[in-house]
Formats: sequence, C-alpha cells, structure tokens
Amino acid sequence: MKIPRDCNASELVKALRQFGYVTVRQDGSHLRMTTQTNGKHHVTIPNHRPIKVGTLHDILKSIAGHQKMNVADLVSMLNL
Repeated sequence: MKIPRDCNASELVKALRQFGYVTVRQDGSHLRMTTQTNGKHHVTIPNHRPIKVGTLHDILKSIAGHQKMNVADLVSMLNL
C-alpha cells in the first residue's frame, strides 16, 4: 500500500463525499468534515497542497477504522 504523495485537501474532500462526509466548518486552514454513516465521525483536514504524507496517513487510518476496513482498501476505493 502506498500513500499518495501529491494529494491536496480539495481532492481528499471530493473523494470522501462517497462515504457521506460533508464539510461542516472551516477554521483558518483546516476543514472539519463529518459523516453520519456507520455512526457519527469527525475528521479534520488541513487545507494544504499537498497534505504531508504522515498527516494524510493518520487521516486515512481514522476514516478506515470508522468504516471498518484497512487503509490500503480505503486508498484504492478513493482513487487518490
């Protein structure tokens, strides 16, 4: 599994919509997204170009855990 190195926030936000995530607020350079699918889950995404690999991995790990899948499957589903 390879984490994408050139993923920016707008690409990630667009990709997460397929899991029911919507942007609920923006505070400075960070976006807060929430989903009601499989219970309530919040994730904060830095509005950077590109998102650092470690930060992106942590975000994807949190989302994958909530969706009950592994990070590799999530990355392939998101097509990042």
